[in-house]
Amino acid sequence: MRCVMKALIMAAAVAAVSAPSVARADGFVSPWVSANGGSGFDNGRAGLGVNAGWMGAGIIGGEADLGWSPSFFGNKTDFGNNSVIDVMGNLIVGVPIGGTRGAGIRPFVSGGVGLIRTQIDGGTFARSFDVSSSNNMFGWNLGGGVMGYFNDHVGLRGDVKYLRSFEDTNTGVTVIDLNAPGQFHFWRAAVGVVFR
Repeated sequence: MRCVMKALIMAAAVAAVSAPSVARADGFVSPWVSANGGSGFDNGRAGLGVNAGWMGAGIIGGEADLGWSPSFFGNKTDFGNNSVIDVMGNLIVGVPIGGTRGAGIRPFVSGGVGLIRTQIDGGTFARSFDVSSSNNMFGWNLGGGVMGYFNDHVGLRGDVKYLRSFEDTNTGVTVIDLNAPGQFHFWRAAVGVVFR
């Protein structure tokens, strides 16, 4: 009986060691700072935010992207308190060069849809033209970048994203047209730390 027990324990140990490893999700959180541009306003202003997501088997996954750009349209004297907030749900596709553990890099592309909110409250320009408003718009984003890891848990992330609303701000009508002139849009270049 002891021989049979030893043989079963040995067989179970060999099976556990030789079994293929299970693909695990690779979760991450990345706080970032950015520069914004390309919307025709006083750009190059800083933004900040966070991305949080996961990569199934290290290649494809999803992420939530939250960004805040204070004084996006210009200084407070002219536009009062003004900002742009974006909340996006993205699909992310990347290739883990060096594996999903330890040091390595992961180039990626991402894109998705969500909310773009613009806010302008007062200021001399706003009072002159009776502009004080907030606008919630359905929008989309598309971009790419790279995550580089120093070890299992810490690295750096850099990406460039293009964000655009579906709404024509001149008419208030939502249109599916990538070149409609009245759609609010801008570029964002961001860099941050990434934790996984």
